[in-house]
Amino acid sequence: MNNWPLARRKTALEQRARIIRKIRQFFGERGYLEVETPHRIPAPAPESHVDAVPSGKWFLHTSPELCMKRMLAAGYEKIFQICRCWREGERGSQHIPEFTLLEWYRVRSDYLALMDECEALIQSLAVEIRLGESVTFREHNVLLASPWERITVEEAFDRYAKISAREALKQDLFDEVMVQDIEPRLGIKNPTFIYDYPAERRAMARLKKEDPAVAERFELYLGGLEIANAFSELIDAKEQREVFQSEMETRRLLGKKVYPVPERFLDEMEEMPPSAGIALGVDRLVMVLLNAKTIDEVVAFTPEEL
Repeated sequence: MNNWPLARRKTALEQRARIIRKIRQFFGERGYLEVETPHRIPAPAPESHVDAVPSGKWFLHTSPELCMKRMLAAGYEKIFQICRCWREGERGSQHIPEFTLLEWYRVRSDYLALMDECEALIQSLAVEIRLGESVTFREHNVLLASPWERITVEEAFDRYAKISAREALKQDLFDEVMVQDIEPRLGIKNPTFIYDYPAERRAMARLKKEDPAVAERFELYLGGLEIANAFSELIDAKEQREVFQSEMETRRLLGKKVYPVPERFLDEMEEMPPSAGIALGVDRLVMVLLNAKTIDEVVAFTPEEL
């Protein structure tokens, strides 16, 4: 019997292949080296809200971030990777537990430069699949022509929420307000970069010199959907260890598995030059570019079909 769900995805998968080929061309023309790092690692980055899938005594990586940053520390200057990643328990119309990430890193760069590069990448992909200067997603006509909207987290809370970002953090409502009140309003007319996250949501980003209350981090939204997450990278090993320890303590309090400390990454971190890096969800970007209702429409197989 014909596998109809798989058969009907053929056009979407052909477009997806064109998009991935264009991504490789884009970075190749800009002097990036395509790299491959191991999918199975001894210690993932300990994030309180991201759960790794065990693989024996090791883990399937949730992102190639740690290995790629070790490459920066070893002297690589511009690298990118398109790879499979795994996150336990992530399933929904916008989430899948095995997914495809595009990550790229540049030395002597910062998060503002990555905004420009991200904008150029997505515009080139839209041209490749003949979308021109706009994309329709969830009944929104999102104009892709420059300039894209840039708004700080503080400005977004002032504009869209009934509470300030600082007060939301104090009341442990930051994530809830972001999801319910702010994210659905981002990237509606133009793609939106929301940036300068509170230091408490810094992840692996460096703090801003002129305002250490915020981190040099941004996320990109198209049609209310998060597409990418980027940092000016934290390169202080002592500071990064403290961030990891805080995340591990949060995991312990939540009753989650506490991961080993990625010691080799921390040992080599002091050799990292000032850098910037970004993770972009390929499946989600294809969703937007093809105006798909769910992530299931742009992958060959869902977990339920295996």
